[in-house]
Amino acid sequence: MEKVGYAEIAAELRKQMQNGVLNPGDKIPSLTEIQRKYGVTVTTANRVFKQLKAEGLTYAKPGVGTVVAARPRTAATGVARLDRLNATGNPFAVEETATDHMAMIRGCTDNDIIEQLRIEPYEELVIRRRTFRRNDVPYALGMSFIHQRALRDVPEIARSGPLQPFWQKTYTERTGKEITRSPERRTARLAADYELEALEVPAPAHAAVPVLVLHTTFYDEDGPIELWEDVYTPGFWQEDTE
Repeated sequence: MEKVGYAEIAAELRKQMQNGVLNPGDKIPSLTEIQRKYGVTVTTANRVFKQLKAEGLTYAKPGVGTVVAARPRTAATGVARLDRLNATGNPFAVEETATDHMAMIRGCTDNDIIEQLRIEPYEELVIRRRTFRRNDVPYALGMSFIHQRALRDVPEIARSGPLQPFWQKTYTERTGKEITRSPERRTARLAADYELEALEVPAPAHAAVPVLVLHTTFYDEDGPIELWEDVYTPGFWQEDTE
């Protein structure tokens, strides 16, 4: 009896595509390699290939084999970027970048952020902002709202520009406190003018443009420490990574 089914194998390969282990144009393992690695029959291996092809994730390239398909209008989530960072050391797939890195300290008046980070109204936060791009087209505006207590151990978070390494890793190394995350939460709302400008969405001033918004909250042993908010460009598909 086979120890693993085609759905589990397909899920593992799908995850490798999401986290950047397999990138567009890369050849996926052959039928023989899948049979050998997972101890399955050729029938099961064939079902894996058919499933990934049916999802539009792969295609047959003459003279090469089955390769990963490009998905230019697919937007990565914050959790997908984090998984990719943990798996490969790089949060981006080959066609992704981040630009316009900014950092500031501001008092918070947003009730949802206040509730999720368990802070008082007008309490100061570190706010980090960047624009995520795929093939140089903006697909998401990323905002990080970081509790001010993180400044004691990682003052670098208040500086504009990319942070290397990821600040949460630095925080854990310096404090010994592990950081965990909540599941992603999804909602929709109307975009602010500055969000449309950052996402390069051509719309009249004060136009009502609906956008998808994802929130992820991070915790250490003392409570919430960071909230991610990703605002997605209309017209991009956002995949589930849970």
